Amino acid sequence: MIFQVTICPNNVSHSDILNITNFRPLIRLGSGMARLGYARVSLADQSTDLQIRELEAAGCDRIYRDQGISGTRVSRPELDRMLDRLGRGDEVVVWKLDRLGRNTRHLLELLDDFKSRGIKFRSLRDGIVTEPDSEVGGAIAQAMVTIISAFAQLERDQLSERTRAGMAAAAENGRKAGRREVTADHDKVKRTRELKARGLKPADIGKIIGASRATVYRYLSMES
Repeated sequence: MIFQVTICPNNVSHSDILNITNFRPLIRLGSGMARLGYARVSLADQSTDLQIRELEAAGCDRIYRDQGISGTRVSRPELDRMLDRLGRGDEVVVWKLDRLGRNTRHLLELLDDFKSRGIKFRSLRDGIVTEPDSEVGGAIAQAMVTIISAFAQLERDQLSERTRAGMAAAAENGRKAGRREVTADHDKVKRTRELKARGLKPADIGKIIGASRATVYRYLSMES
């Protein structure tokens, strides 16, 4: 069984306590095991909803999420917080391998660390489960991780190379690379204003037009 408690200094007011969200250590009773999920998206206006739903369905006791943080970043606050709170017998669950490690080497280093600390690992979409107490199962799982993450890294490198080539070609032809800028005359911007005028909330508008809440606010802030 796992309990979450908030520990605060004596000089912290009740209103301050309500604002404390990150300091919630896991208190284990007996030989309890925690199943901790980790979700990440690279852009601030991307959603972790799909990852969160699948992690919850997998039975995660708590889910850490990094929003708008690239996978290449050395430090990711919520990932670091989760790694600090892991204990022997716990399990780390991710939606896909590329949500966790910066690259193949970093991912393997994390898995080695999990194994040495007696921590299980599971990647839902990749169908990979590592058992620190199983030499054969652990070796097979690690080999699969190496292969999958290596192909994923190759795909990212090729995409980056194609992007650079496209930008260079656009520059030669006098065109500006990247997506077309969204202006106040864009159909989605107009639709957003219409729905807002009807009294809909930004979260509901986002569901209708297929955009995040942050994007909805950005559309509404554009001058007509």
